[in-house]
Amino acid sequence: MRALFVDANDSLAEVTERLLRPGDPDVAIHRDPDIAAADLPRLLAGHAIAIDDHTPFPTDIVRQCPELKHIVFLGTGARSYMNPEELEAIGVRVHIIKGYGDTAVAEMAFALLWDAARQTAMMDAAIRANDWPRVVGMQLTGKTIGLIGTGGIGAEMARLCAGIGMKVLAWNRSPKAMPGVEFVSLDRLLAESDAVSLHLLLNDETRGFLSAARLAQMKRGAILVNTARGAVVDEAAMCDALESGQLGHAALDVFVEEPLPAGHRLRGIRNATLTSHAAFRTPEASDNLIGAALDHCRRIVKEGR
Repeated sequence: MRALFVDANDSLAEVTERLLRPGDPDVAIHRDPDIAAADLPRLLAGHAIAIDDHTPFPTDIVRQCPELKHIVFLGTGARSYMNPEELEAIGVRVHIIKGYGDTAVAEMAFALLWDAARQTAMMDAAIRANDWPRVVGMQLTGKTIGLIGTGGIGAEMARLCAGIGMKVLAWNRSPKAMPGVEFVSLDRLLAESDAVSLHLLLNDETRGFLSAARLAQMKRGAILVNTARGAVVDEAAMCDALESGQLGHAALDVFVEEPLPAGHRLRGIRNATLTSHAAFRTPEASDNLIGAALDHCRRIVKEGR
C-alpha cells in the first residue's frame, strides 16, 4: 500500500521526512498546502492511504478515488472537512489523531486568556501606531475560569489556570472528576465564570453549542476563549455580544471560515484577539502529530486492509 501526504506545508514535510524509518510504507509527500478537493482524484491515483492536514474530502470527490481506502486526518476535527460515516459506507475509513498537542493548545488558550485580560496585543499595535493607551486590565488571580469540555486540552488548561490561583469550574458532556476542579451545571458555569474557555470537539451535537441564549447567560463583561472549532459558537451572536458589551472580550484561534475572510465582521471589533488557528503549531506537537500519522500508516499496511 502506498500513502500520499496530500497537502504538506514545508515544516510538516520536513518532519515527515525526518521521522520516516527504513522499512516504512512508501509515503510520498505532495508539498502544496493549498490544493483543491477537485485535485484529489489525480493526486491519489495509485495510493490507498491519504494523509490530510486540512484539505476537504467531499464524498462525491472520494468516489472518484477508487484505490483510496484510508484517510489519516492530522487532528481530531475531521468532521470539519469530511463526512466519516458517508466515507465508511463507500469503503474509506477515516482515522483521527488525539492528544498530540494537548499541552500546546492549552498553552495557547492560556496565552489568549492573558491577552484578553490585559490587552497586550492591542497595546502593542497602538504603540506602533504612535498611540499610548493606558488599559485597565483584569487580574486573573482569584477569578473564576469555566471550562466547557475537559478532555486532554481542557485538563491541561485546568492545570495552568489553577496554577495562577484561579477557581476552576468545569462542565463535561459525560460525568467526570478531576482534582482541583469543581464540576457544575452549564447554567452555573456560564453565570459565575469571569472567563469561559471552550474545549469541545465539533459534531452535530456541538455545532452552535454556545448560542445567543447561552451567551446571554454569561456574566456581563466576561472573557470568551475558543481554541476548539469556530462552529462551536454562533459567530454572529458572539459578534453581537461583543459589540453590546455582554462579552467583554473574545480571544479566538478558530473561526467558522478559515482563513478569516477579508471584511469579516470580527476584523472590525476592537474587543477581540484573533490568531490564525495556530494553537497546535509547536515543534513538539508536530513531531507527535506526524509520528502518530506514520504509526497509522504502518499499522494499516501491516494489517493489509
